[in-house]
Amino acid sequence: MYILSAILHRALIAQPLPGPSVVLGLGLAAILLVGLRPLWRTTRMLVTITHEAGHAVVGGLCGRRLEGIRLNADTSGVTVTRGRAGGPGMVATLSAGYTAPAVVGVGAAAILGTGHASGLLWVFLLVLALMLLAIRNLYGLLVILVVGGALGLATWYLPVALQSWLAYLLCWVLLLGAVRPTLELAGTRDRGSDPAQLARLTHVPAALWTGLFMLVALAGLLLGGWMLLGATGLVTPLLPLGSTA
Repeated sequence: MYILSAILHRALIAQPLPGPSVVLGLGLAAILLVGLRPLWRTTRMLVTITHEAGHAVVGGLCGRRLEGIRLNADTSGVTVTRGRAGGPGMVATLSAGYTAPAVVGVGAAAILGTGHASGLLWVFLLVLALMLLAIRNLYGLLVILVVGGALGLATWYLPVALQSWLAYLLCWVLLLGAVRPTLELAGTRDRGSDPAQLARLTHVPAALWTGLFMLVALAGLLLGGWMLLGATGLVTPLLPLGSTA
């Protein structure tokens, strides 16, 4: 009971927002993590985890049964759901992967704007714990255990200020990391990719689906980035601070 009470306290208490220079610095660090190829190979796994979680969550909301998730050493992933082979539910499930990092990034930026950085880390940790139940390969199991273990140690032992920095860095990585895979997708002709599968289901060209994913990723980066910067006063907030609208 003590541990649960301590977790709830840490997750629900608000922390001061970091200064503008910190938010900008973490954004620049995220650009390096996403932009530099040697670093991107590691960072991309975080985006892949979010991608596959998007498939799983939306598939479940659409009434599909989750069979399992695989995370591969080449940073790719596969989520298998059971249900109708076509229809809106399958389209929504396939569409959720490439859009998930941007959507999660914007949601994370909204939470960070309220000062609940530690709470955001606990939400991420809970998602990883739930994904652990769905992983169906050894490499994926190791990835979730390592990422979840590192995040768990950070939320328990890091000072509050550093937890906030970590939360902002992860948010920036998701927002920026949503864009790069869509750019890479535009240069491939993988018949097993999400756009290719969507094209066969909807008769809408795969290039249009790729373009849609790219627009969502760019919109998420713009909106989420503006929210992160707006909370520090670097730009005009989308909503006045303290607004109840």
